[in-house]
Amino acid sequence: MKDSEWNDLKQNYIKKLENPMFLELTKLLDMDDEILMKYTSSLESASVEYAHCKKCSKLESCKNEIEGYLYQPRKLENHLIFEYVMCPYLKKREEQEAYRNNISVFETPKIVKNASFQDTNRDDRNRLEISKYFKEFIDEYKSLKNPKGIYLHGNFGTGKTYLIAALFNELAKSNVKSAIVYVPEFLRQLKSSFNTNYTEKYDYIKTVPLLLLDDIGAENLTSWARDEIIGTLLQYRMEEGLPTFFTSNFNLKQLEEHLSSTSSGIEKLKARRIIERITFMTKEFQLTSKNRRIEK
Repeated sequence: MKDSEWNDLKQNYIKKLENPMFLELTKLLDMDDEILMKYTSSLESASVEYAHCKKCSKLESCKNEIEGYLYQPRKLENHLIFEYVMCPYLKKREEQEAYRNNISVFETPKIVKNASFQDTNRDDRNRLEISKYFKEFIDEYKSLKNPKGIYLHGNFGTGKTYLIAALFNELAKSNVKSAIVYVPEFLRQLKSSFNTNYTEKYDYIKTVPLLLLDDIGAENLTSWARDEIIGTLLQYRMEEGLPTFFTSNFNLKQLEEHLSSTSSGIEKLKARRIIERITFMTKEFQLTSKNRRIEK
């Protein structure tokens, strides 16, 4: 480097030292100015973000280029490297929300992963009885007992899926894994995956500790779906004592009629077997209220 260029670099560095945040950052690094001045431009960028973080009180107030991260210099022998370091607020939030990874969703809006009891309109009398059972379920499940799941039916848009997702989220905080499966689309996807990951998908929902079969009865029913998928799945989970939940627009009698009718004709006995498994595995609740989806 020419003497004139070196002098310009030095003068620029000295000028930047007039900025209190820039000066404070360089002092923290505890390195010779002759080394630091080579990184003046990067140090200036880092000092801006350093100043932001000094005044920040919550993640939502972050002004840095990448929210929740600080562009920070680090001394490595006789030179500097610059890296993005996660701030304490983002780290805390990620730790708090890590439990959501315990919930898998299949063909279901991922928004259900954010379901919370705080947002389930506990003042609604229609939900009071269900909420009471949820508390019983949590207590029994954590006591290693074998509580029954729920068959929750009611009109469209009443928040049936959201309610059970809130229960799964609560248990996810105790590291309990669960899956929420939108039945109509899952059956279609399962059938199309015979030559790929069919076994992996099916085995996971068969063995997951908690399972919600969402909107059962809305599928285009075939004998294969009823007997080979739903029937076999429920038989396994019943034998293994794995709590299983259902949401539907049909009550159990209506669901039995739906399960009886396939392209192969009316098969009441096979439908009755499915209903008997559901009845054995669950407590039935009805949820009727105005359509909350219209409100949104």
